[in-house]
Amino acid sequence: MTIGGMTIEARCVWPARAVLGEGPLWAPDEMAVYAVDIRGARILRWDMVHETGRDWALEDAACWLVQRADGDGFVAGLRSRRVVHLRLNGPQVEIVAELARLDPDAPGNRLNDAKADSLGRLWIGSMDDAESAATGSLFRLDPNGDVTRVDEGYTVANGPALSPDGRVLYHTDSAARRIYAFDVAADGGLTGKRVHIRFTEADGYPDGMTCDAEGGLWVAHWDGGRVSRFRPDGTLDRVVRVAVSRVTSCVFAGPALDQLVITTAAHERTDEPLAGGVFVCSPGVVGVPPGRFGAPSIV
Repeated sequence: MTIGGMTIEARCVWPARAVLGEGPLWAPDEMAVYAVDIRGARILRWDMVHETGRDWALEDAACWLVQRADGDGFVAGLRSRRVVHLRLNGPQVEIVAELARLDPDAPGNRLNDAKADSLGRLWIGSMDDAESAATGSLFRLDPNGDVTRVDEGYTVANGPALSPDGRVLYHTDSAARRIYAFDVAADGGLTGKRVHIRFTEADGYPDGMTCDAEGGLWVAHWDGGRVSRFRPDGTLDRVVRVAVSRVTSCVFAGPALDQLVITTAAHERTDEPLAGGVFVCSPGVVGVPPGRFGAPSIV
């Protein structure tokens, strides 16, 4: 892909040294960004006001966090393929209940990346933990607890993202260097699967991603040292340079949703002092409020 348009530099705000930092989540009620360190078995929290970080150790690594619509903590996807209700009580991590167990017949799989939509549904990817077999799937978990496998055949499922109107869902197979787009029906059914963006070897691998309020898709480049914004038609619009090679995901944050917070990985990057850090930039557009799992409030 040819780099064009605007180039932005991100700054490191927390050298968290995450082995595999992933899944950044903006928590507006706390003015904080949560993330996970999958290989380091930690939950990370960056306080955006004071620019300070803290973490929690886990026995069963979390692959993503999503806030609950009722305000009672989080829903978390664990490496063991369990989806659980999780609370952070001071220094303690409490698993309140198991909500679902995905891929029970694929013990070599783990969960990897999820997003909630505006209707309170969760879109969850699974993948082969060895990153060699196409045993991963894309699931939808509805607020009532129903689980539906909506697509399959992924080696490294990554980065669900939804267009601002919720009518298009983007999902990635990182190993294939492809980002797919689907049309989302009102009942959550997916149709019209198509290749939206193809990465080349020079681009690295498409990793986590998010959409802005204009419909632009922001994609992290694993082994590419950047985040790229693509217009809704798939053309490249602008690039955020990150001072590490393994860029994993991004999320819009801040009261105006005008800051892009970026996670990275230190895995096999001992020569990069900022690898695994949390980075921030002003991307020039705003994001959309994060979804929460559970029945949306009726106003």
